[in-house]
Amino acid sequence: MKRRETSRCRITTIDRHDYSRDAAAVIMSGGIAAIPTETSYGLAVDPFNDQALKQLFEIKQRPSSKPVLVLIDDVEHLSRLTITTPAIYQPLIERYWPGPLTLIFPARPTLPSLLTAGTGTIGIRISSHQAATGICSRAGGAITATSANISGQRPARTVTDLIDSFEESIDLIVDGGELGKAPPSTVLAYRNDRLLLVREGSIAVADINNLQS
Repeated sequence: MKRRETSRCRITTIDRHDYSRDAAAVIMSGGIAAIPTETSYGLAVDPFNDQALKQLFEIKQRPSSKPVLVLIDDVEHLSRLTITTPAIYQPLIERYWPGPLTLIFPARPTLPSLLTAGTGTIGIRISSHQAATGICSRAGGAITATSANISGQRPARTVTDLIDSFEESIDLIVDGGELGKAPPSTVLAYRNDRLLLVREGSIAVADINNLQS
């Protein structure tokens, strides 16, 4: 696909030695980068930057009532986002992180309201995609990873998809090639010491139940 000369969006590739540095610089300066994950391309911004989050919601046309999940690069960064790690999550973290499992935690009250959509909770996971985790680490250990699509449309799996939707509205695309048609991450919450399925995705509920039994 031919890009317009006036496009604001740059493209880098994961075979460049400095791609993670470039992506992290965009994110930490308040910009938006499209990055590959193990499920689809995601839109990464600084989750503690209110203005970046506002721009993210605007370009996705995402309702403010829908929270945004966050990637971290290590469990040590959970404390920046959540007030506690429920004991019921510990075997899931040990088994499925890094991987396509999002866990819903009680959010720190200081987090931006757009990030949590006023729910008092925050979805977190560690990606098993090396590029996503490397960028996250360079950007301070926490970035958003909401799917790269206009709200209601299918997630982007190619650079062409990204350009079609976001050429004029994001700052950088990290080209990780064409991604497979993997389901989204499985999302779990908890209540009264019991797991609740929010969304079944790449990890089957049966496997989770077997781990808990």
